[in-house]
Amino acid sequence: MLPHPTLEKLSALKLNGMRAAVEEQLGRTDLEAMPFLDRLALLVEREAAVRADRQLTARLRAAKLRYPEACVEGINRHARRKLSGAVLEPLFTSRWVTDQRNVLITGPTGVGKSYLACALAQKACRDGYRAYYARLPRLLGELTLARADGTYARRFAELAKAQVLVLDDFGLGALDDTDRRELLELLEDRYRRRSTVIASQLPIAQWYEVIGDATLADAILDRVVHNSYRLEMQGESMRRSQDALEATTSESTP
Repeated sequence: MLPHPTLEKLSALKLNGMRAAVEEQLGRTDLEAMPFLDRLALLVEREAAVRADRQLTARLRAAKLRYPEACVEGINRHARRKLSGAVLEPLFTSRWVTDQRNVLITGPTGVGKSYLACALAQKACRDGYRAYYARLPRLLGELTLARADGTYARRFAELAKAQVLVLDDFGLGALDDTDRRELLELLEDRYRRRSTVIASQLPIAQWYEVIGDATLADAILDRVVHNSYRLEMQGESMRRSQDALEATTSESTP
């Protein structure tokens, strides 16, 4: 049987990885003595790898990470940042996602909280989970508008699908009553079902004040704090350090 019709059928069946592997095998003479099942296994493995890569690309695109290049392997573990291996290793396996645990990241501005949050979400995507990144102030505004234009149920369902939801910039401003109730509903839906990552400049002890209502604050924090890993980052602003380095480099360049 001529290979061309077979290749066309593989394309029609959307088995593009297998087709590429067949074309490679046709150009090699060292595989002719290999048993049929072994050669078939190579074709199947290529198709599986191509599909896995395509699915990962789709998950990362849907995650809309603020730092799409962020990865756990690239995290700076400088001692001043308080990110030792003992602190980070439990999060690098994504077991925390399987266990529906949360991650709370706090620290001063510029120390890399958003990067770390995105790196954890990116690792979860690599491990087969769905993730989504959002700045909390903007997301709360979007949910309020969605209630008004009738798209709330669809938008809420999209967020519910995320097995890892990153809420960045928590505490930039005090929450009003609408924001508090939107946040509570969002976290209630995820409680013991999905994992949430929250990044904030404020220590957790000050979150009550930002939320503003004691009853709702208790309800909100009860759903995120008690089942969470806590990372309290320290150190100088990495943005200022990078700006200083670039300025020094510029001054020294003839």
